[in-house]
Amino acid sequence: MLDDMRGRSVSPVFVGREEELAALSESFEDALKGKVTAVLLGGEAGVGKTRLVQRFAERCAADGAQVLLGGCVELSTEGLAYAPFTAALRQLVREQGPAAVAALLPEGAERDLARLLPEFGEPVGDGETDTGRARLFEQILTLLERLADARPTVLVIEDIHWADRSSRDLIAFLSRNLHIPQVLILMTYRSDDLHRQHPLRPVLAELGRVQGVHRLDLPRLTRDEVAQQMTAILGRVPEYARVEKVYERSEGIPLFVEAMLDSGQDGGFPESMQDLILNSVERLPEETQRVLRIAAAGGIRVGHALLAAVSGLSDVELETALRPAIAGNVLQVADNRAYVFRHSLIQEAVHDELLPGEHQRLHARYAEEISKDRALVPPGRAAVELAHHWYGARNDLWALISAWEAARKSFKAFAYTEAVQLLERVLMLWDRVPDAAERIGADHTAVLERASEAAHAGGDVDKGMKFVKAALKQLDEAAEPARVAQLIVRRAAFKSGKGHMGVIEDLRDALRLVPQDSLERAEVVTQLSRHLMLRGRIAEASELITEGLRLARRHGDRCLESDLLMNLALGHSLNGETESVITLNEQALEIGREEQAHRIILRAIGNNIDSLIEMGRHEEALALAEQGWETARKWGRLRGSGLFIMNNWAEVLEALGRWDEAIEIVEAALAYGPALRTRYALLRVRADIALGRGEVELVENILSEVGVFKDRPEDFVQDITNNARLRIGWHLLRGEPTQALATAEQVLAHPTRSSKAMLGWRLLSLLRTVCDAAEPAEPGRTAAVRARAAEVAAELSVIGPVVEAYRLSYSGDFDAAAAGWERLNRPHNQAKALLRAAADAARTGDREGAAALLKVALPLARALCAIPLVEDIETLSRRVGAGAPQSQEPSELLTPRELEVLRLVTQGRTNRDIAAELFISAKTVSVHVSNILAKLGVTTRGEAAAAAHRLSLLA
Repeated sequence: MLDDMRGRSVSPVFVGREEELAALSESFEDALKGKVTAVLLGGEAGVGKTRLVQRFAERCAADGAQVLLGGCVELSTEGLAYAPFTAALRQLVREQGPAAVAALLPEGAERDLARLLPEFGEPVGDGETDTGRARLFEQILTLLERLADARPTVLVIEDIHWADRSSRDLIAFLSRNLHIPQVLILMTYRSDDLHRQHPLRPVLAELGRVQGVHRLDLPRLTRDEVAQQMTAILGRVPEYARVEKVYERSEGIPLFVEAMLDSGQDGGFPESMQDLILNSVERLPEETQRVLRIAAAGGIRVGHALLAAVSGLSDVELETALRPAIAGNVLQVADNRAYVFRHSLIQEAVHDELLPGEHQRLHARYAEEISKDRALVPPGRAAVELAHHWYGARNDLWALISAWEAARKSFKAFAYTEAVQLLERVLMLWDRVPDAAERIGADHTAVLERASEAAHAGGDVDKGMKFVKAALKQLDEAAEPARVAQLIVRRAAFKSGKGHMGVIEDLRDALRLVPQDSLERAEVVTQLSRHLMLRGRIAEASELITEGLRLARRHGDRCLESDLLMNLALGHSLNGETESVITLNEQALEIGREEQAHRIILRAIGNNIDSLIEMGRHEEALALAEQGWETARKWGRLRGSGLFIMNNWAEVLEALGRWDEAIEIVEAALAYGPALRTRYALLRVRADIALGRGEVELVENILSEVGVFKDRPEDFVQDITNNARLRIGWHLLRGEPTQALATAEQVLAHPTRSSKAMLGWRLLSLLRTVCDAAEPAEPGRTAAVRARAAEVAAELSVIGPVVEAYRLSYSGDFDAAAAGWERLNRPHNQAKALLRAAADAARTGDREGAAALLKVALPLARALCAIPLVEDIETLSRRVGAGAPQSQEPSELLTPRELEVLRLVTQGRTNRDIAAELFISAKTVSVHVSNILAKLGVTTRGEAAAAAHRLSLLA
């Protein structure tokens, strides 16, 4: 049997890697505790990464771990998406069966995995390209988590320098979001292949900043280790001079040591290492060399049946030809009757030796045989294999046809970046094929349209915009208005994603082109009405929604109807009609449930959370947020609807003064890589907390990223209001009331502001603070701002306890405002109102009354670590002669999480150790430690530990 053959030049002894093997084993032990998620193993080609990984995998398997193996192949760069994950899934299905694997996933989730393996049935056909890839990522994450629940799991992905874009994105996603014990991802890459523009470089940089991802570099062998390797291969101790020569020429690369000893030329070497590697091939029989050249054209791994078909040899003839290559350890036998080059460098060297004509003929032979029988390659790979080989054969016709088909397959697998690359190849070959449109059943513009759709789904806005512009140049709106309208809508989406202006104008243009009573018009109306609402044009949007609802109901599109209902609810929310908002969202929610439309359900849930916050029903909002988050997770929609819900969740926690929990939610959501607007919304929540705690530098960094300092024209009215509020808060924190007043003037003069009652009254209450602070220096300007604010206040509705509390703060009834905030359990707002009430009392001479108010306010502020507010309260206390009011015991100030952190601090644990122990980020630990020091009134970790013992906080 071929697989009984052994290569003679590989060391039977594992040489020189004990330290690295120990490091991997230590990482595995840490992974069992949830401290490590992934290891990136880098090293030069031929340095022994695969051998080390194999030994490590054997050790893990012997200890009872589930080891899944997947490798990237050079073909991945041509559109073979998710190759390592497909291989690992196929192994899992082979070992456990598709039913057992499906049982590990949420109900119906295996249909997303069907895009990678046909064993899971027909893929989900919902056509939601914007969320499909996110769902696929979630299902693979869930699968790894469920596997790890049963036993330790190691996922090995080799050669990620060849990984396709989709695999790179999935690797980054898993590395950021695997936060459970008993699972480890081990990835290898060629460090010498990473040129400055290599697409893996930014991924490695990103992963280097992720908690729980370790880097390990595999060095070359030392002189002594080369001697050990040579001894193991030769079976005797080599002469010192020979070791010196081999070490000098191989430079410690194990593969080159093997090649030198195998060639017998370690005294006189070929000019290049490629020649050295080829020596082992050139000593083989001519027929063996011929078959190896054929195999090299097929890649690093080729199935027996495919190689037999391409070579024209019978099974016996092929085995006879390959036996010397296997004996010489050039080729190895893998599972499923496949042949694998022992090292990719060998395959590359043999392939590079092909003559141009030979190269084209061999790729053509592969394409011809795969075309006849697609079962010759693993399931799901035929389309990309054909595209690769026809392109390598320089057959423009079939290269174009196969690239078009492969792009369609990539769409099916949510591999949108790979689809773009393939479609670009179609466009490049278009002029070389006279009847290209007839051959693929689509005209040149259709290819551009498809490419723009792929770019949109993959988040490549710049490239997508180029495709759209090119397609629009080729179309006549008079002849094909609907087609032009669809492209204009996509252009508007690209502009919105980049935060550019002109979105409304594009959507109006598209509306002009679609037929009056068509479903297409209802679709454009849905987009346009939403953008109009977000920009505060409520009346116009409402009129359009009425038309859209009529069309959606006439054509029976219930999902479109629910989207329009939620757009209408957005308008009611902006007008302060919160009860109507909930009613409309509930109608949309019911439709979503009837239609089993997950996106609709989650959008309605997210909208209702927002409404509950405005109504002061915080406990209901929290419960709904947790429910929505779990639902989004179950349905694989975390990075879309789930992150919108997480933002609302963080807003509730921020309002309730549960700031540390809010920070954890924000950081977790940001780790998922949200869309730009969602990221900005999350950062605004974090900025509010940073303002409250006096973290000036952090506030400045966030506001810079969000664009608050750029004075750019804002489209969304809520962004206008929130950004102005944050900038005013930043100026006040820096002690710049005049600059804060200037920002107040700008926002009051803005032609569009949010009519949303809660946002409006919140801003007005802050403007009163600004005016009170700036009045001594700018009495005239302050009076003008107060007058304009009064005009705005007269236009705002007052509905619900939250709005009422802000209104009371604006009107100066701080005692009533403080009582309102206390009922709403909003400690920061309550403490600020108490401070303002105390200041008013002090001005009237009621020093005892002021002191009593400050005594209530101080512990609230201290519990939040709201340092600026604490300082203001203490300053006023001294002025009224009351001294700093006594707060409750320190043990009452520390939250349960802070007590957990303090316990570990007293044990001398570092922030990184604490983060791993509590499954939170090191940054969050740093925040907790800062809060603890402030609450205990100490400055160092040692003093905190001493205080903990002195006060018996951890008894």
